[in-house]
Amino acid sequence: MALWPRQVSRWCCLLNTARAAEFLGRLRSCGSTAQTCREFAPRARLPAGKDVVLWRLQAYRYVSVGSCCPPDSAKNGSFSSPESNLPSPVKEEQAKAETLPDLNAKILNEDWDDIPPSSALEEISEEEAVQIIAEPLLPLQSTTLRDYVDHSETLAKLVHLGVDLSQVEKRQKAGQLLLTLDFEKDIKKILLFLKDVGIEDNELGPFLTKNPYILGEDLEALETRVAYLKSKKFGNSEIAQMVSRAPYLLLFSVERLDNRLGFFKNELGLSVKKTKDLVIRLPRLLTGKLEPVKENLQVCQIQLGFQRNEIQQIVYKTPKILTANKKRLKQTFNYLHNIMGIPHHMLTRFPQVFNSKLLRIRERHMFLAFLGRAQYDPAQPSYISLDKLVSLPDEVFCTEIAKASIQDFEKFLKTL
Repeated sequence: MALWPRQVSRWCCLLNTARAAEFLGRLRSCGSTAQTCREFAPRARLPAGKDVVLWRLQAYRYVSVGSCCPPDSAKNGSFSSPESNLPSPVKEEQAKAETLPDLNAKILNEDWDDIPPSSALEEISEEEAVQIIAEPLLPLQSTTLRDYVDHSETLAKLVHLGVDLSQVEKRQKAGQLLLTLDFEKDIKKILLFLKDVGIEDNELGPFLTKNPYILGEDLEALETRVAYLKSKKFGNSEIAQMVSRAPYLLLFSVERLDNRLGFFKNELGLSVKKTKDLVIRLPRLLTGKLEPVKENLQVCQIQLGFQRNEIQQIVYKTPKILTANKKRLKQTFNYLHNIMGIPHHMLTRFPQVFNSKLLRIRERHMFLAFLGRAQYDPAQPSYISLDKLVSLPDEVFCTEIAKASIQDFEKFLKTL
């Protein structure tokens, strides 16, 4: 009987040696469980006598199945479990080691091991630092569109076109309008329309700076207004000139444009052709307020004493007189008529004199009077027209009109 246990023991050792690789592999996969088993071994209280054989058989079955659970035979009660001979601390350690890690959990752990830990204090290379892009925070509210350019494709492309956002944001609700528009969906079609009207590429930026509201207009309505102007015999180049010089023109409805044309035709007694020529040269007459126009017409007739037909000629030759400052208009007329002695019919013949600065008129008239050449009557010799008086540069005025040098004129001005 003594030989049998030794043979069984040797047989168990041989089996354990043959499956050493599998045993070690399973221990590695068990992770903390293997550590528990290793800690368990030296603390185990080995049984004595015949129980050694039974213990070794049970231990082999326990290791060969790769589990720390008791063998099935122990559950059936064929022989007692080896754990029953172990001290209670060892039993607690083994109870913790009974649950093996799942294969999926092993794979996840391996994947996570490949990712280096991140830390705010971790040092990185300069190349990695350059690649880090910190997006600026979008302000909830701002008084300038500059804060939104980096976040808005629409604003960025408008800036590229030449739109001055610093001027746009000064216009009421214009900035809010641009922030709500999509460049491809809302703005691109308006730009193509403006180019069809005749606005050049280099003029789009300045045009939209003056009138950003056109970007929110309905395209069909804009096309209708252009069609109306064409129906009134305005040519393509004339429409382009009018839209360029009066950027707000296409914001007005067809009815309003028609009423404006009718007003100037009836109020001034002009023909259709002359009315059209008038608004081509000064298209802002169609977009500005009518009150200043009406007031200037009354000033010319009542305070300055021009007849209706004279006003008609003055306005047709010099449309700006309709929008001129009333005070300045009266001061210029007073100097021309009462000091220089220019009669109404001469002023009607050369109304462009009202567009000149009063200081320029005064300086040149006083220099001519000093030289004895202030003669504005066409029936007298050495006649000087009002047109040449105000339109020529100083050098030409001195040599051709005053018959003096520019140095003489400058010395005279210092005496004033």
